[in-house]
Amino acid sequence: MNARAQISLLPDGHRLHMHDGPIDLIVEAFGRTGEIKDAYQAASRRFVDVLDELCAELPLLRAQARKGGRWPGGRIARRMAAAVAPYAERTFITPMAAVAGAVAEEILETMTNAARLAKAYVNDGGDIALHLTQGENFIAGMVERPDRPSLFGTATLDASQPVRGIATSGWQGRSFSLGIADAVTVLADRAAMADGAATIVANAVDLPGHPNIIRVSARSLVPDSDMGDRLVTLGVENLSRDDVSDAVQAGVVCAQRLAGEGLIHCAALRLRGETRIVGRPAVIPKSESNEESAVLVHEQLHIRLSAGDRNQTVCSKTYEK
Repeated sequence: MNARAQISLLPDGHRLHMHDGPIDLIVEAFGRTGEIKDAYQAASRRFVDVLDELCAELPLLRAQARKGGRWPGGRIARRMAAAVAPYAERTFITPMAAVAGAVAEEILETMTNAARLAKAYVNDGGDIALHLTQGENFIAGMVERPDRPSLFGTATLDASQPVRGIATSGWQGRSFSLGIADAVTVLADRAAMADGAATIVANAVDLPGHPNIIRVSARSLVPDSDMGDRLVTLGVENLSRDDVSDAVQAGVVCAQRLAGEGLIHCAALRLRGETRIVGRPAVIPKSESNEESAVLVHEQLHIRLSAGDRNQTVCSKTYEK
């Protein structure tokens, strides 16, 4: 038994918190009390092996994804590899780009195999796997900056929609980015797919060679980073409105391509106060949003916000990609 893993109900008595090394999950299930208990017990049993399972194949998971390359053996690792496979021939990406989403998927599937639940989600630092049955819905609120929690829009999903995964990427999160997006939130069929796609679109929101963007080697920040010597964004200084528009438009083009290929359903791109939405209108800007009971998503926050009827959760992404 893994003695590192810490698993406990949060003070609200409804959500389960599971932590092991770099993995930090918030889990919530809805249904009959006995079914929720069975689901949480199953999730806990599965969780204690997750980190060791990933570490066993870490060199392969940190290696560049290539068409025809060696396929990993573990269940979560295979989810990761499948999520980034569509991008292997067009850009640099490793299976680690989908690790948080893949972990969320695995824990959620374990829960739904063990119990009959009306609704459930697993939030792995803002990358969320969803389970929705008929008549159920889920509201995700999007936060643009981890250091200044502020809602810029919401995504309202119901069981009739195909979206079961949400992920957010951006340069200010803990994961490295090649781009300058404050936040790119992606909705896709599965959490691992959303995770990989959010990385791709966030990288595309960029102004190559711009003098006000500070970039450094990923290896200089984290010696064993899977990004190696590639230049990642460390800071973004003053940008003109035209700069912001050009950078966001580059991301929009990328997101439109992924939507056309069926890899994502929707994306919300945010930079310096400008928001662009691609795909189905499940994501709406803050001025039109219903903020009640929203689960907020961004990469580097792990706090709970409550005000009146609000019941909002913000979680931190804890993987280095």
